[in-house]
Amino acid sequence: MSDNPTIAFLVASEGIEEAELTGPWQAVKEAGWEPRLLAPETGKVQAYNHLDKADTFEVDQAVSDAQASSYDALVLPGGVANGDQLRMHSDAVGFVREFMDSGKPVAAICHAIWSLVEADCVKGKRLTSWPSLQTDVRNAGGEWVDEEVVVDGNLVTSRKPDDIPAFNRELTRLVAG
Repeated sequence: MSDNPTIAFLVASEGIEEAELTGPWQAVKEAGWEPRLLAPETGKVQAYNHLDKADTFEVDQAVSDAQASSYDALVLPGGVANGDQLRMHSDAVGFVREFMDSGKPVAAICHAIWSLVEADCVKGKRLTSWPSLQTDVRNAGGEWVDEEVVVDGNLVTSRKPDDIPAFNRELTRLVAG
């Protein structure tokens, strides 16, 4: 881990659950670390408060130009549309797989777990997500549990926006070592 960790936040172009992006982002900044927003394309991404449009955010780097070795941790914010879109981008899925294989911290909340399923990274892992994804997790070989936050090795998972304080606590604990 570097002295000043750089944390990748990977999202799709729209449908990001705003609280699940901004809550962890703020926790990373408060820890004195550098958050960077990655997406399939540069430009702006559209966040939502559930089904209502919220703020837009400027992308720092296209995921196709990113390497896991340049980052100390990966955060995958949720949002139904975000998780569904992101798992359809091969560069994003490859980046998630590379991160999981590296052993560096990976934190995923809500529907972001779909990216882990698509990257074939949940087999043998204990994790949580939004409840509607439990069958997907089990079919991919993971053990789904209904808990506020679950840590399994380098992986931190949570279910929903209400879990963000616990999610942030475990994310920052893992990154700090």
